[in-house]
Amino acid sequence: DSNGNNFQGDPDTYTVDYDTVGQSLNIVYADSTKGWLPVSDDAVEDVGINTSATQRGIFAQGYAGGSDRLSMSNLVNSSGVIATDVTGVGTVRMNAGAASYGYDKAIFAFGDSGSTTNISNLVNNSGVMQSDTTGVGTARQPKAAEYDGNKAVFYGGTGGISNKVSSSGVVATDTSGVGTARSYLAGVRYGGDKAVFAYGGGSGSELNVKNLVSNTGVVSADATGVGTARYGLSAAAYSTDKGAFAYGTNGGSNVSLKNLVSNTGVIAADVTGVGTVRQNLAACSYGGDKGIFAYGDTGGGSRVNTRNLMSNSGVIAADASGAGTAREALCAAGYSQTA
Repeated sequence: DSNGNNFQGDPDTYTVDYDTVGQSLNIVYADSTKGWLPVSDDAVEDVGINTSATQRGIFAQGYAGGSDRLSMSNLVNSSGVIATDVTGVGTVRMNAGAASYGYDKAIFAFGDSGSTTNISNLVNNSGVMQSDTTGVGTARQPKAAEYDGNKAVFYGGTGGISNKVSSSGVVATDTSGVGTARSYLAGVRYGGDKAVFAYGGGSGSELNVKNLVSNTGVVSADATGVGTARYGLSAAAYSTDKGAFAYGTNGGSNVSLKNLVSNTGVIAADVTGVGTVRQNLAACSYGGDKGIFAYGDTGGGSRVNTRNLMSNSGVIAADASGAGTAREALCAAGYSQTA
């Protein structure tokens, strides 16, 4: 019994059973749909919605100069170490979007394969990229973020259009555009089940507006931005309910600035950057509560495979040796709940 309210989305008639001896349980009331949600349940696995964070990550695709679009991938272990190149699967492309879905899998979709495309590639919970899936929605170059624990949404690229991704990795048709149309933005999960997209634009039109995403995948209208307007940045989740936007270019020069995202979706002011300034990098979560930023363009087409780890308190570390082909305009997502 949950006092007439839902518990993790299950009705009050559902039997909530926590039977580990000596356990403690803290719960908070979310809303009439989710009801009560555990925020701490020592030695117990949640029922209903699974909020466990991913342990591993995958960087894939990108651009290495000239006409050299790529399909290769690089796996990230639960300690934040990037592995060597894995032969690519699917159509080569750059500037796609990627996010976790289904609790322990990932999806890469849309992008530029020489022309804009809407094809997608699923990644299983072993980090294996699957072959192309016929595209759905307007071909463009959006970014993506996880929401509701097991779903994702692609947003931006053309007219503020969004496309939801189900818990089984199926991309939905277009949802009418909301917010300022822009490209080269970034998105990240926050609050455990919501997301935020922010920044973006292009040369001469850098922005810092943000658009919150509800736990049903609805993208909200523009909200006043915070921090240096820029594009070509990336974002990763950290802790259990926060995120960080970092790096990018303000149109005149690359930066290494960071803006933290609270568990209510508030973006903080600029924090002095750490590591090599660069744009068009990628980022994802790893290790359950940490993040990693890697690769990118340091200026003038000088591409790197440098990585910067982010702690579970949102602190980005100095440059660490990278692995794999130096490139930019790639994307990344977390996968697997096994360390």
